[in-house]
Amino acid sequence: MKKLLLLGTILNLLSGTQASAQKNEELAHEMRDAVTTFLKVLTPGQRQETELPYADLARFDWNFTPRARKGITFKSLTPAQRKVAMAMVRVVLSQEGYSKAEQIIDLENVLRVVESRPANDTYRDPENYAFLVFGTPGNDPWGWRMEGHHLSLHFSSIDNQVTYTPSFFGSNPGQVMADVPQKGKRILKAEQDLAFDLLHTLDASQLEKANLGAKAPNEIFTSNARKASLSKMEGIAMGELNAAQKAAFRKLIMAYLQRYHVTLKNQQWAELEKNGIDKIHFAWLGDQQPEIGTGHGHYYRIHGPTFLIEFDNTQNGGNHIHSVVRDLTSDFGEDLLQAHYETGHKK
Repeated sequence: MKKLLLLGTILNLLSGTQASAQKNEELAHEMRDAVTTFLKVLTPGQRQETELPYADLARFDWNFTPRARKGITFKSLTPAQRKVAMAMVRVVLSQEGYSKAEQIIDLENVLRVVESRPANDTYRDPENYAFLVFGTPGNDPWGWRMEGHHLSLHFSSIDNQVTYTPSFFGSNPGQVMADVPQKGKRILKAEQDLAFDLLHTLDASQLEKANLGAKAPNEIFTSNARKASLSKMEGIAMGELNAAQKAAFRKLIMAYLQRYHVTLKNQQWAELEKNGIDKIHFAWLGDQQPEIGTGHGHYYRIHGPTFLIEFDNTQNGGNHIHSVVRDLTSDFGEDLLQAHYETGHKK
């Protein structure tokens, strides 16, 4: 009987692995088709502006500030081409994630008003979001990115496995307070509120572990480094929490993962479980209540053996949010790429 139960467990695991691999392959094909369609609607000159070899070092040159970028921007695309470009984004993000991306772009219009800039200003510019394709879609390895102010999305496909990190979502303002149509909007509301919910469940001894200081940093620690690295995991581990607190912690992590296609979300959660959910740490710096005003701000991070989330809301008196999801082993698909070559593929 025990042998039968063990065999059933093994078969279920194999079935689950096969189903996961099939879903990964489906997503890889959908992404390939969407990016191929985008390239086909571009003129030869536009394609030259958009395409780079996968090995080009520009793939690692990422940022979330307003600046000139390699690639083709909305400004150079027709309305029809823009629609096809955003169809690529739609494939890899969930509906919620796609909506956040659109709203982040729209905040450039809010900043023009808040900062009294002209309508044709090129610093706060909703048309300054650039697309780059690395390699040939379908020919491993290949990838693409979309990047602009407060939005940096990176995707690679290697052996039908899709990676999505680093992945940056920011919001300035965090809460729109100006008298504009977007007034009251909080694009990263869940990411902020669920963290405070978790913080406020901690008892005094737990809080002492989680709280790293009264002063929050003015930026995420890993910034736009090619490889994310922190010296050690700090704060309180999920394994030290009670059942209700663990549920709150999982809900906070899921607020980030549900930005992405369900396959990517499930793939990442499976990886977290594989490396030990109870080892994931929650650490806090700064205000322990959500306040906006001079001198206010807060920061937290979620740090596991292979996974890192940072959230910083300190600029503009705690009303300017930066958030990032990093894979400590396979940002830009680096771990998968190494495995790809080690299994006999040549560079």
